[in-house]
Amino acid sequence: MNNVVERFIRYVKFDTKSDPESQSCPSTNNQLNLGKELVNELKRLGLSDVSMDTNGYVMATLPSNIEKACPTIGFIAHMDTSPDISGENVKPQFIESYNGGDIELNKEKNIILSPSDFPDLKNYIGDTLITTDGTTLLGADNKAGIAEIITAMEYLIMKPEIKHGTVKIAFTPDEEIGRGADLFDVKKFNADFAYTIDGGPIGELEYENFNAAGAKIIIKGRNVHPGSSKNKMKNSISIAMELANMLPQNEKPEHTENYEGFFHLNDFNGNVEETTLKYIIRDHNKYLFEKKKSIITEAVSFLNKKYGEGTIHLVLKDQYYNMKEKIEPVFEIVELAKKAMEEVGVEPMITPVRGGTDGARLSYMGLPCPNIFTGGHNFHGKFEFIPISSMSKAVEVILKIIELNCI
Repeated sequence: MNNVVERFIRYVKFDTKSDPESQSCPSTNNQLNLGKELVNELKRLGLSDVSMDTNGYVMATLPSNIEKACPTIGFIAHMDTSPDISGENVKPQFIESYNGGDIELNKEKNIILSPSDFPDLKNYIGDTLITTDGTTLLGADNKAGIAEIITAMEYLIMKPEIKHGTVKIAFTPDEEIGRGADLFDVKKFNADFAYTIDGGPIGELEYENFNAAGAKIIIKGRNVHPGSSKNKMKNSISIAMELANMLPQNEKPEHTENYEGFFHLNDFNGNVEETTLKYIIRDHNKYLFEKKKSIITEAVSFLNKKYGEGTIHLVLKDQYYNMKEKIEPVFEIVELAKKAMEEVGVEPMITPVRGGTDGARLSYMGLPCPNIFTGGHNFHGKFEFIPISSMSKAVEVILKIIELNCI
């Protein structure tokens, strides 16, 4: 437990926020700083084939110590953090023996982590929680996953009497901006199947995720002095608002759950002359996913006819697809993780991912890859926290999967 916490605290001090506007890989050079740290650590621990390529992908191997042939298993986590909020100068706080009440994250800014807003806190009364200081995210997504994987590898190296097959590990850049698997070398990784350790609360086990697309909409306006603008001005902000209101108002993240998809406006910037909107479009169901893309395309077409062709430019791009299609034919790997959780005292919660992981893309690249919990809550924001007990259980689950894989 101490080792996984020490690693996690060390890793979150690296600012690894990814940048969706960058065209490089990794999208930010700071991710390479953490990658170099991990390479050095893995070499010190004694793993084999440790490498980081020019794109920032870190890989390593724990060789088998048994003669019996069994499938090669992989564990994967990502190094970057969300661009939605700062990941610089992260100052983790320890809340020991949590009493179930409000947690003052930042007295000066009056930022409170409260069970009235986040009821899951009540599940961890008596536990030690790691929180933010209210000014940044924490980085459990996904540095907790990295810490848990490496701690499991260290345990197996320190206890050679524990028999296991070949284990591959990898740490990727730019997962948060949908590019984590873009340049992943599946052939080099050479695993039969893998798990991303990138989920949320303890017990999460996921093999379904959203189909995902991103939409960038640029609206061109025409500015004229407001005192003499009748029948002349074309206000791009007003057109943008009209477009946003044409989309189904009940299909937003704040109104959806479980298998319900959404349109999420996550960036809006403009003036009279030009406004840019950025949407992410999500749905588990492929038919409904395609329908959502049609809705936004038809709205743009309608407004172009209303305000003049060329007023609105839409760039719509698919990002990833539901991995369920690729996991179901090898469902025994989900059952393996489920059994491992049960054997270490964790109740499995098989739920659809309301998001995406590297595993979604990797599954379509020939590496079936369900997702397992890290233990974290409230990712991508200042209210993020993780119980230490959940991190410890994640390590136990990884070790148990490795053990059961060769039985």
